[in-house]
Amino acid sequence: MRKFIAATVLSVMALPAWAGQDIVKVKASGDVASTMDALEAAVTGAGATVFARVDHAGGAAKVDLELAPEQLLIFGNPKLGTPAMQDDPLAGLYLPLKVLVYQDADGQTWLAYEDPAEMLEDLNVPADAEYLKKMTGALAKLTGKAAGS
Repeated sequence: MRKFIAATVLSVMALPAWAGQDIVKVKASGDVASTMDALEAAVTGAGATVFARVDHAGGAAKVDLELAPEQLLIFGNPKLGTPAMQDDPLAGLYLPLKVLVYQDADGQTWLAYEDPAEMLEDLNVPADAEYLKKMTGALAKLTGKAAGS
């Protein structure tokens, strides 16, 4: 019984470590605005389409609320997204891809995105789909470039 209780306690203590493991975070060397500019340039340079750049902090300021610098880039490439939506139309709820650039409480800038395989795992999308590998590779390359690494 003691072993069971110990195992249960350890499992519960580990839960916060599991939470958000599908979110990939990349440390950036610049501020939010310059990192987002670099990300947008990398995305367009790779031939993808930028659909929107959302300034969350700017929106908060418009209603007299404060938010640390935080911007979201929404972008995609039909060559990668269309096959996912052909496999399961509900993939359209998760696509196009999104990358958040934000400043944490310590003033550090981060890029964050959801791992495509994790994002689409509950859908009728094959786990070994080539487009998942390409999306994952593209996100890593684009965020790495924008981060200054």
